[in-house]
Amino acid sequence: MAERLLDSINSPADLKKLSVDKLPVLAQEIRELIINTVASSGGHLASSLGAVELITGLHYCLNTPEDIIIWDVGHQAYAHKILTGRKDRFPTLRKAGGLSGFPNKYESEYDVFTTGHGSTSISTALGIASARDLENKNYKVVAVIGDASFGGGMAFEALNHAGHLHKNMLVILNDNEMSISKSVGALSKYLNRIITAPAYNRIRKDVEGLLSRVPRFGFRVIRSARRLEEGLKNLLVPGMLFEELGFRYFGPIDGNDITTVVNTLKNIIGLNEPILLHVLTKKGKGYSFAEKGPEKFHGVSSFDVDTGEKVAIAKDIVPEEGFTKAFGNKIIEIAREDKRIVAITAAMPEGTGLDKFANLFPDRFFDVGMAEQHAVGFAAGLAKAGFKPVVAIYSTFLQRSYDQIFHDVCLQNLNVIFMLDRAGLVGEDGPTHHGAFDMSYIRNLPNIVSMAPKDEEELKSMLSWAVSYSKGPVAIRYPRGTSYAFMPSSKNSLPINYGKGELLKEGKDATMVSVGYMSNIALEAASFLLKDGIDAEVINARFIKPIDMELVGQSVLKTGRLFTIEEGVSIGGFGSGVLELIIDKIEKDTIIKNIALPDKFIEHGDRQALLDKYGLSSKKIAEAIKKEWQK
Repeated sequence: MAERLLDSINSPADLKKLSVDKLPVLAQEIRELIINTVASSGGHLASSLGAVELITGLHYCLNTPEDIIIWDVGHQAYAHKILTGRKDRFPTLRKAGGLSGFPNKYESEYDVFTTGHGSTSISTALGIASARDLENKNYKVVAVIGDASFGGGMAFEALNHAGHLHKNMLVILNDNEMSISKSVGALSKYLNRIITAPAYNRIRKDVEGLLSRVPRFGFRVIRSARRLEEGLKNLLVPGMLFEELGFRYFGPIDGNDITTVVNTLKNIIGLNEPILLHVLTKKGKGYSFAEKGPEKFHGVSSFDVDTGEKVAIAKDIVPEEGFTKAFGNKIIEIAREDKRIVAITAAMPEGTGLDKFANLFPDRFFDVGMAEQHAVGFAAGLAKAGFKPVVAIYSTFLQRSYDQIFHDVCLQNLNVIFMLDRAGLVGEDGPTHHGAFDMSYIRNLPNIVSMAPKDEEELKSMLSWAVSYSKGPVAIRYPRGTSYAFMPSSKNSLPINYGKGELLKEGKDATMVSVGYMSNIALEAASFLLKDGIDAEVINARFIKPIDMELVGQSVLKTGRLFTIEEGVSIGGFGSGVLELIIDKIEKDTIIKNIALPDKFIEHGDRQALLDKYGLSSKKIAEAIKKEWQK
């Protein structure tokens, strides 16, 4: 078998040894490695395949890691990992102890910034460029941002500031779906080549320098020349917005043509001013199934390379409909009866289960793009006008709209319903995506009610209750996937009542108060304890705020031992809330322990394995309670 080009690439320095005509072959080899790896490990496939040539071109033309690349989100950065010394470890992608699915500063010097959320790259890059100039250094700074992230307000705030400061930095708009411009033709390419050419820019600079010395009229002529140049460019490429923000705009170019990418980068990289390069790439490039269905292959679990079909593994096989699907079905049922129900999401209609709602009620569905702050403010306006907005966003992304939750919703005491999908640990996507903080950041705000269902049926009941509730906002958190097989169905449970929990199992030796999904695990832990002669009482909190202290207090007075159990950080969470309310109402010798996630960012890995590692599996919970029992 002939040696692959990729076998000789262990750093960007090795990449530079190749002639440009070899780069297309290398790009294909990188694609094959990405496809085969993601087919096994899962991950973000379509965007990574589309960015192979762009990433290869960047490392070919830049002097990394001295020159700095900041990735927005980082879905597209797999080729970056492969080219920066992590090729041999790439098969460990998203596995415990292996490579992160996102850029990670603890993983490589080439990953300057840990990323995972959108619209952040330009701000970070501008900060680094400003620090460079303050220190009189001379390295390049590049921000790579996708079209979806580009819709976030933070990106435009950063563009505005960067243009004002006139910093030497390059922003690459990786346009792989939205296509800001459709003007990609021979004339456009020719004009772009002319305008990016070094000779053109040297002449341009020299002429401007000469004219600036002409009294009174020099600067007028410069302005007129620039207008003529930009007028010609904008017949073909609508870059005027960026030009007005202070950026030189180039493009759009074919980002999957490696020769074009390299030639363009070489021409513009030496320009000492804010540059925006508009690059068009194709999601899923080089893998037909991903090209045809880029949304399906955005974030994938294991799949068969030959068929593109998902490979079912044990953890994917669920007996019930799952929390996300349960929400999607229930909101449709409610919306049919109540025309005031509207649904909002931030670029996640499929991920949040709202895709069917969108098809059935297109006039009442709003996908605002990657703009969580706007989503919440928008919902507040709808609520103020008498509608019942249901905002479905992953827990980790709702963090981005904290001020809007405070100012626009809670302060106004508006009837907005927040559905926090992917609450708790999400597994392989790691610390940027774990929904570990929502109980803490929501619980401390006045007026808002916070809830968590133990299973899908209880989720449906909570949504119905939230829609009928008219005294303020409601947040409902739930995990990815499905409820635990140990849990009996909630179909026969007591109805949801404001601030009231649910007694799942009576006991006399210890009180276990669990939040949401953890009630499943608490019940199983109780069965382990019973084998050791410890009869634990299990309470499903239902409400994170307000807490049913009547039910909890009565149980603790009986058992003398209180254990709160939550899939969230310990600081400021549910357990903290219980302690705040009970501390002056219990006997001094009462044992109290909060079983929760530690005060740290949790790494990526299999969800069940992480729960076990951090003491939230049924066996680990039982062991912790048994240990306290024996004191």
